[in-house]
Amino acid sequence: MPNVNVNGIALHYTERGNGDPLILIMGLGAPGSLWEDHVAYYEQFFRCILIDNRGAGDSDKPEGPYTTKMMADDTAGLMQVLGIEKARVAGLSMGSAIAQELALSYPHKVHSLVLISSWSRCDKYTQTVFNHFKEIRAIASPADFTQLLQLWIASASYYEEQFEKMLEDQKQAQNTYMPLHAFKAQCDACSTHYAYDRLGRITVPALMTVGEADIFTPLRLTAEMHERMPNSEMLVFPGRGHIHHWEDLRQFNDATARFLQG
Repeated sequence: MPNVNVNGIALHYTERGNGDPLILIMGLGAPGSLWEDHVAYYEQFFRCILIDNRGAGDSDKPEGPYTTKMMADDTAGLMQVLGIEKARVAGLSMGSAIAQELALSYPHKVHSLVLISSWSRCDKYTQTVFNHFKEIRAIASPADFTQLLQLWIASASYYEEQFEKMLEDQKQAQNTYMPLHAFKAQCDACSTHYAYDRLGRITVPALMTVGEADIFTPLRLTAEMHERMPNSEMLVFPGRGHIHHWEDLRQFNDATARFLQG
C-alpha cells in the first residue's frame, strides 16, 4: 500500500496485474479501491495503478481549493515517480475530468482514454448539483447523504435490484466518510472544471461511456464532448445511470478492455 510524495502531498496508490500500464482515476468522494470490480478483469491484461485522489482514501487531505488540473498534476507526478512514460488512462466522473486535463497538459503521457460519465463544462443544472452536494453533505448524516448520492447515481431499476446492498452501504458509510473540507474541495474541482474549448486538442483514441438515464452528468454532456474530440467513440448504455459501469459490469468491462487493448 505505497505512498509517494508528489505535488506537495503524499499520494496513495496500489498496483495490480502485469502488462502495459493502465492508470485508473476514481470519482468524487471515493478511494481508488472502488475500481475493484473492473480491476479484477483488467489485471489479466494490464498493470493497473489505482490512485486515491487528493482528499480521498489514504492520500493526504489538504485544505482546498482543488482543481482537476491540480489532480492531473498529481497523476503525472505519480507516473514520473513510477517511471511510467506513457499509459492508458481511465477516469470515472470526476476522474474523467482529471483525465481530460492530464491529456491536455501531458499529451505525451497518454496513450488512450476511457472517459466514464463525463463532462467538459458545467451547465447551470450540473453546477447546482455540485453546490447542492456540498450544502447537504455539511448537514446530513453519513447514511442519509449516502442514500441521497445513491438516488442520483443509480438508475431506478438498478436501485430496485440492489436495494439490500444500497441499505448496507448506507449503514457502512461512516467507515469510509471523507472529511467535509476534502469533499467540498473535490466538489469545487468538479464545478470549476472547464475543458470544452480545448477538447479538439485531445487527439488520442478516446472511448466515452455514458448511461442513457444518467441524471447526474446527463448524456448531452458526453455527446457534446464526442462532437469536439476528433478521435473519440461514444458508447451509450440504455436505461442505465451514472454508475452504468457497475449496472452492466460485464458489458462495460468487455467493451473497455477491448478498446484499451487496441
